Amino acid sequence: MAKTILVVDDEKRLRDLLAAYLKQEGFRTVTAADGQEALYVARREKPDLVILDLMMPEMGGYEFLRAYRRERSTPVIILTAKLEENDKVLGLELGADDYVTKPFSMRELTARVRAVLRRAGDDVPDPDVLRAADVVVDRSSRLVTVGGRRVDLTPSEFDLLATLVASPGRVFTRLELLDRLQGAAVEGYERTIDVHIRNLRTKIESDPSNPHYVETVYGVGYRFSSEA
Repeated sequence: MAKTILVVDDEKRLRDLLAAYLKQEGFRTVTAADGQEALYVARREKPDLVILDLMMPEMGGYEFLRAYRRERSTPVIILTAKLEENDKVLGLELGADDYVTKPFSMRELTARVRAVLRRAGDDVPDPDVLRAADVVVDRSSRLVTVGGRRVDLTPSEFDLLATLVASPGRVFTRLELLDRLQGAAVEGYERTIDVHIRNLRTKIESDPSNPHYVETVYGVGYRFSSEA
């Protein structure tokens, strides 16, 4: 069955172009012109992925992300015409999984879509259960528990945690972790990892400012504590 993608953009021409191209690539598409309409469509259609423009009238992309993340962990790719790093970081902090800066090629966007969907559960190789301390990561069901408590993670947060938990004590550089997340995507920057790690700690650590599980190795990267 074709995956459903919700395209949210206030520019009708771009919205229709994206929807048409993604249909040619084998996806089912639904569209919305602003964040408010997108929430309605998302609740009705339950898309597998959302492509979201940040700058829109009425309810914008940031407001949509805040509201949507309270309901679902569906993967989100943000579109932005802004070049400032802070705009991309804010979108990631609010729960987006990836970003594409306008102007972009349709081939690039399609590569990002396929990579994020793959991280979200398509074609997951060798399903198994990873355990470290009281953290359990079930790759087959994409479920995480910490101390017996279920924790809802975005696809990017899940893949980061699975990578770290699979090798307790091993230090991963930011570039290594970024490579694990990018899949078929062709660009990325290391700051993305810091944002996802911060979000991950907020969800699994009792005190995110003094992490027990995911440790920072300054000047290098991150590791899952072998003493947790």
